[in-house]
Amino acid sequence: MVGPYGYCSDVSRTFFCGNGQPTRQQRNLYALAVEQVQYNCALLRPGLGFREYTEKSWPIPVRFNDQSYGCVAHGVGLIDEWPGIAQDLNDAALMEGVFVPGMTLCVESYIGEVGGNEGVKMEQQVLITETGHEILSRFPLEPKLQ
Repeated sequence: MVGPYGYCSDVSRTFFCGNGQPTRQQRNLYALAVEQVQYNCALLRPGLGFREYTEKSWPIPVRFNDQSYGCVAHGVGLIDEWPGIAQDLNDAALMEGVFVPGMTLCVESYIGEVGGNEGVKMEQQVLITETGHEILSRFPLEPKLQ
């Protein structure tokens, strides 16, 4: 969403819709997406290189690789922007650089299998601080899926 004064907010959530309770599969997919985003957020600190971030990022289970999100993280400011931090070290989209205080970015996840009936998209917007990071996203996670 591009909002007041042109600032961009970029947060993804998956919701459980309808009556009843989520299936075990839905809760498992959700848990993996949350785990990926939380794990990758915990790595963020100033001075960490983008390539090193990709190397240390949460290893996506093989069955989800073909449908994984195209990047581990991307910049956000006035719109989605630099840097693009790819999942794969050999991806030409992986940019060089380091995280510095004041950078805002979005940490991404999509967990779903090719041919599967369901998938979970999750994203947090984050600020790099002098000592680590701060989660800027305030919208809660889906309580029925946790």
